[in-house]
Amino acid sequence: MKQSFFPALPGLSGLLILSILGGMQDSTQPAPAQDDSSPYVVVLGIAQDAGYPQAGCHKACCEAVWNGDVEPKHVSCLALVDPRTNKRWLFDATPDFREQLRMLDEIAPPPLGAKAPALDGIFLTHAHIGHYTGLMFLGHESIGADKVEVYTMPRMRGFLSTNGPWEQLVSYKNIKLRPLQDGMPVRLTDQLFVTPIRVPHREEFSEVVGYRIDGPNAAVLFIPDIDKWEKWNQRIENVILTVDYAFIDGTFYANGEIPNRDMSQIPHPFIEESMERFRRLPDEQRAKIRFIHLNHTNPALQPGSDARKAIEAAGMHIASEGERVKL
Repeated sequence: MKQSFFPALPGLSGLLILSILGGMQDSTQPAPAQDDSSPYVVVLGIAQDAGYPQAGCHKACCEAVWNGDVEPKHVSCLALVDPRTNKRWLFDATPDFREQLRMLDEIAPPPLGAKAPALDGIFLTHAHIGHYTGLMFLGHESIGADKVEVYTMPRMRGFLSTNGPWEQLVSYKNIKLRPLQDGMPVRLTDQLFVTPIRVPHREEFSEVVGYRIDGPNAAVLFIPDIDKWEKWNQRIENVILTVDYAFIDGTFYANGEIPNRDMSQIPHPFIEESMERFRRLPDEQRAKIRFIHLNHTNPALQPGSDARKAIEAAGMHIASEGERVKL
């Protein structure tokens, strides 16, 4: 049975969790043969909230994109697809929602005749601009969606319900808010489960969570934002041991990356810090790591850069748009 990670599960016994996730194999064993009906996670974006290139940026990092020499990158987002049931979910609704929905439609076409956006749910991590503002495209000025299920923690639910223009999405029934509780798994199908995990990060308007996504044969961790690993009440190395892929905060490569700004006011674990922290992990554990949510200043965005080479030499990876991992 696959080892499971469920932090702080109030009211839910370990036996019940094991019963819910029963039948999952240990992640150290070879996965069984899979066919095209296997569920999978696909990466739809890897950039920080403001995208790449960033508005108003005329530095070399962005000019290369404006000039067409480097491909732009969409804001950090994952999709979960279950071909067996023709169901699709998003993890975060970004400012690039239009393009990412189109990408998803091309990768996993919605059922014939399905009404746009043909999403079975959206799981939000928090109320920073890159993670929820794409909900605006569900409103009557755009898609005019009908009761798209949006999974939220309590403060996030209150934020959307009581602040314009988001409350209009609720009152017009473009979205239907579904409650989440820290550490409590949500059963999507008989073989797919999603668990929100509280993490420390700036909470001006809402809680901040990452997600664990469990399928029949593999598990994915998604933590695009966190202050510092040592501030978390979980040990990230132990969490990585329990999953097969870990898409984690890679916002900045190193301290000093943004001149004239106190980077302690925008705390994230620098990739250099994470590489040092993870260097003692076995090769197969480091190979699970995909850094995501990269700021436009992050040199690891550039293929062939010294930063990218250092990450790859350390046995870790930068997430890539279109990358799929089977569950």
